[in-house]
Amino acid sequence: MKKNKKLFAILLTFALVFSLAACGSSGGSAASTGKDTADAGKAEGAAGDTAEAPDEESSQGSGAVFRTLDEIKASGTINIGVFSDKNPFGYVDENGEYQGYDVYFANRIGQDLGVEINYVSTEAANRVEYLETGKVDIILANFTVTAERAEKVDFALPYMNVALGVVSPDSRVISDLSEIGEGDQVIVISGTTAETYLAENNPEITLQKYDTYANAKNALENGNAVAWANDNTEVIAFALQNPGYTVGIPSLGSQDTIAPAVSKGNETLLNWINDEIVSLADENFFHKDYEETLVDTYGADYEDSLVVEGGVTAQ
Repeated sequence: MKKNKKLFAILLTFALVFSLAACGSSGGSAASTGKDTADAGKAEGAAGDTAEAPDEESSQGSGAVFRTLDEIKASGTINIGVFSDKNPFGYVDENGEYQGYDVYFANRIGQDLGVEINYVSTEAANRVEYLETGKVDIILANFTVTAERAEKVDFALPYMNVALGVVSPDSRVISDLSEIGEGDQVIVISGTTAETYLAENNPEITLQKYDTYANAKNALENGNAVAWANDNTEVIAFALQNPGYTVGIPSLGSQDTIAPAVSKGNETLLNWINDEIVSLADENFFHKDYEETLVDTYGADYEDSLVVEGGVTAQ
């Protein structure tokens, strides 16, 4: 009898343990199912947000953020990044309107696409970031083509030639970088090819860096540095517009080009821009652009050396 009671107690204990284990397993599954449902809801919501936001189209899972050509057309608006303080290439006039060589081209792009243009003011250091994050569809901000930048964005055909230049006060014209002393400083804009060139080729020169062109110009005018290195088109324009300054070094480093840029992998928009640049050559568009926006600054002598038609540069 005692053996039967002992056996019954053991069996009862096993039954209770099995029941508790089953309940624990069932409770865990319910909790897991609830979490999965919530996560699925979040994922569905996130996917819905992505679909609704026109500037968050990802290219084949590559992580690139952009809107395709068809999406831009469907939205009726294109976002173009331009300078707002770099006269005569991109600036805001006294009426609050964007003007300049790059803006003239941007206006034609909007016209031929049949969409409105939303101009986005950019600084040199933000140009790549604005494309990578989908803040703009195109950058038209005096963007020099370099191999390093081409790893992060896609450049279209060029529409302008450019090199680096150095401008300095007439009281001390810098005609060679060797004339810059140990205690001297040279102004550059952060994120420009001038900054990269001097940092790589002349690390002994102390650079005074600014984010905006307006601040760089003010610094030079206030005598904060012996010279300003930038695109030669920019420093030539500065010297022509501001008596008392000379471009002592009109060409520094390699001869490069200016081109539109789009987000990496945005082939439909890139191909359309390339076709546009080629077709515009039939009407000598960029020479007209120069005559409308740059001739007052540079005169006619620089036109053929600066302008690129149809994306074809001189060999």
